[in-house]
Amino acid sequence: MTVELETRGDREIVLRRDFRAPRHLVYAAWTVPDLLKRWYGADGWQLVECAVDLRVGGAWRFVSVGPGGARMVQSGVYTHLAPPSRLECTEIFDEQSYPGETLVAHHFTEAAGVTTATTTLRFATPFGRDTVLGYPMRRGLGEGYRRLDALLLERTP
Repeated sequence: MTVELETRGDREIVLRRDFRAPRHLVYAAWTVPDLLKRWYGADGWQLVECAVDLRVGGAWRFVSVGPGGARMVQSGVYTHLAPPSRLECTEIFDEQSYPGETLVAHHFTEAAGVTTATTTLRFATPFGRDTVLGYPMRRGLGEGYRRLDALLLERTP
């Protein structure tokens, strides 16, 4: 399965991907640190620190280590939770090359045992959105999502 990417207006990116698993398992994979550490990130990157305070107003922080010891730190605050259908937060990277926080909304819908994860990224500026579109986002997400597929297969009865 591939990651679908669409732009909306001048500040949004929408990503969609189907998973052959119930949505409560997909939601858990996005919110449970031990599960996140098993799939999150592009090939060659490992989530080495994962803090999740899963409540509205609670903070999250991910530290990933990649090729050559490169580090990537991202963090934010949860703004809306409706398990297992909706998860919203802010996001900022420690070494971000564009201004402002990004608003991230994950929506999970299920039909016939397939969960569609739709993620909407709303950037503070058009420059932020355009900067991220220049990254190999679809490839990196696809690599992590393949690991998520394997994880979900282990957990699906």
